[in-house]
Amino acid sequence: MTDTQPSTTRPATISDVAREAGTGKTSVSRYLNGETHVLSVDLRQRIEAAIARLNYRPNQMARGLKRGRNRLLGMLAADLTNPYTVEVLQGVEAACHALGYMPLICHAANEVEMERRFLQLLTTYRVEGLIVNALGAEEDVLRPLRGAGIPAVLVDRTVEGFEADLIGLDNTDAIETALAHLIEHGFDAIHFVVQPFEQVSSRRVREAAFRAALAARGLPVPPTVVLDLMNEPDAAAAALADVDARIDDAARRGVRAALFAANAPVALAIARHLRARFGAAWQQKAALLSIDDPEWAELIGITTIRQPTYEIGYKAVEFVHERIDGAAGDVRVAMLPGELIARASTAS
Repeated sequence: MTDTQPSTTRPATISDVAREAGTGKTSVSRYLNGETHVLSVDLRQRIEAAIARLNYRPNQMARGLKRGRNRLLGMLAADLTNPYTVEVLQGVEAACHALGYMPLICHAANEVEMERRFLQLLTTYRVEGLIVNALGAEEDVLRPLRGAGIPAVLVDRTVEGFEADLIGLDNTDAIETALAHLIEHGFDAIHFVVQPFEQVSSRRVREAAFRAALAARGLPVPPTVVLDLMNEPDAAAAALADVDARIDDAARRGVRAALFAANAPVALAIARHLRARFGAAWQQKAALLSIDDPEWAELIGITTIRQPTYEIGYKAVEFVHERIDGAAGDVRVAMLPGELIARASTAS
């Protein structure tokens, strides 16, 4: 053993520990990997003391790569400005902490090309698994994950042609619950408002379920209002003008209008627009119900379907962890129920 310590300008290395303990790097490596049964008691104590004196911290990434494991989980998120995504991420982070993973989060900002680039990047980082909540990723972009042996779990949205475990909201049940609530409270003219849905499976399912639920009740099925919040200001203005026309038409006919927002960003845009038009009493002009339950919904009294976002994120990590550990079998689909939170915006 030597009294010489490594320079304070750099962290201690395994070579420094070996030198301090008067042994070789192989013995220190065995100690760090838990193979202490092959070391004498005296040698174990010397290595332990050397680690403490030098404040040595193993390079977990390097050790993981050497064993073929790095404990990195990638997550591709379409939109971190959406409260839904942030809440799912909280569940992802909690599960990663519990299971010993480090999440690597990539925000695609609702850009399809950015999704493609991040998926390629995550593959090169050799993540052990991937959680995908994508806007428009296609099967050909995800295919390299299969070749690299990287298991993936899809959150909220399917990708056509790409089979993987899926977890999200039971959209059909959520639509049925919400629509029943509106009808029970006397709303006659119910209109579905959604962002462009051609590329997003969950939006397509919600729109189709809404139309089917109205038709099953023998009620008129009005055209869907498509509200583009990302790219087309003129189109968004036209969609909101359409909403105004429908509210005015309901008032002329003496029926009660309700707007069913497909998610929180749509609900917020509608609420802002109606307040600008009608003032603080806008909820007397039209009901508003939304899938998603962001914190601001309670402040302004919006009725919502609360998604089990934390559970969705946590379960997604559990699914991918099981696949990493070798779980085989058919693709698993877990559709979790939402919860109706009734507030003033749909009062009778």
